[in-house]
This record gives sequence, C-alpha cells and structure tokens, in this order.
Amino acid sequence: MIRKVTKYIVFLSLVLCLLVLYSFTKKRNQRKVVDAIAVEFNEGSNPFLTHESVNKLLIQSQVTVKNKPKSMLDLHHLENRVTSNPYVEKARVFLTLGGVLKTHITQKEPIARIISDDGIYYIDKEGVTIPLSSNFSARVPIINGDNLSDNLEEITQLVLFISKDQFLQKEITGIQKLKTNEYVFTVRSGDYRVEFGTYENINLKFKKLKAFYNKAIKDKTIKKYKKINLKYHNQVVCTKENQDGEQ
Repeated sequence: MIRKVTKYIVFLSLVLCLLVLYSFTKKRNQRKVVDAIAVEFNEGSNPFLTHESVNKLLIQSQVTVKNKPKSMLDLHHLENRVTSNPYVEKARVFLTLGGVLKTHITQKEPIARIISDDGIYYIDKEGVTIPLSSNFSARVPIINGDNLSDNLEEITQLVLFISKDQFLQKEITGIQKLKTNEYVFTVRSGDYRVEFGTYENINLKFKKLKAFYNKAIKDKTIKKYKKINLKYHNQVVCTKENQDGEQ
C-alpha cells in the first residue's frame, strides 16, 4: 500500500514539474522578440513580388513586426494580409524557435495576357485575373478583342488546351477574339493567320491544323500562305500569299 502511494506521489511530482517547466518555457518564449524576417518564394514562381514588397505586407497595426515580442504577433492576420495580395496563390507565415518570422509564398502563374477595352491584365489557369506588374512581364500568349472579361472561362480553356501541346504552345503566339465569337491565331512560323472559328469542335480543329503543318513543313510550302482556315468540316482551306485563290 505504501509503495503504491509513493509511486502516486512521484508521478504527481513529475507532472507538476513538467507543468512548471512548460509554463516557464512558454513565458520565456513569449518574451522573446522577432529577430529577423525571412521570405521564401517557391521554385518556379514568377517574380511578380519582391522581398521588400512582402515585408511591407508583414505589418501589424501599421508597425513592422521585427523586434516585436512573439506574444504580440497575430500570425493568422499576417498570413491573410500576404494571401490577399493579387499575385499570391497561397502563403504560409510561421515563427521558428530561433525567433525568425518565415513566409513561404507561391505566386500565381499567368497563362495569357488579356488586352481588351475593359482592361489589360493576366489570367491564371483558373481564369482569375492578375494585374500587370512593374517587376516582371510574363512571356505568355496575348489575347485581344472586345469585352473579353465576359468570356474568360472559354478563353482559359482554349489557352490551357494549347499549353498542353508542346508544338502548339511554341507556335501560337497570340489570339484575337472577333465580335462573331470566332478566334484568329497569330503564329511564330510565318506572317499568315489561322482562322480557327468558334470554340466548338476544338479537338478536331487542332488535329486538322497539326496534320496541315506536318505536310506544309515537310514540302516547305508553309510560308506561301496568307490564311489557314479551319472552320470547314474535315478540311483545311488555305489562301496563298500571291492571292492565286484557294487550294
């Protein structure tokens, strides 16, 4: 019986010691200040943001968090401030044991630049708009036309389809959307235009275009054309540069 009581007392003493030690460590840790701020951008991110611009986001109550006690930091608030930036896809803000406030940032990846009467901006793979940046200009296809903001979902799907094909991604440099809801492509291999038509039958049209390229590049006639029309069913109609007519 005495042995059981002794074990119980020892156990309670150990628990009490651990609680005191934890409380002491916690209070001591809370009294520590933020020694430094470290911003890390994920590999592959576009450099829309600079370390300086992120540091400006890491402001709490209009005061820099550096040299501020850890206990006064609102990490959730700081993370929300960084994430609210239009160039940020996701962010994580946390404190290290050494007193460093770290921020890991993944920036949004633009897939196209929109030039329209309703503004100039990028879009990402979700069709979300990204403002232009004075720090970085992304090398992406240019989309121009009227009221493009009303058709961003369709435009996004078209650009994503092109981006998944290595040849098409390199070849198609720009897209114009006409008032008839038809698309016209500018290309890298010549001064001709590709009249794609509407978004319907997109798989078939791109198959026809690639089949045409395979033949035209092989027989070296690719630069003789002014227009390549994909709108007709099961055929590619081309207009020669010298205006001979169609073939």
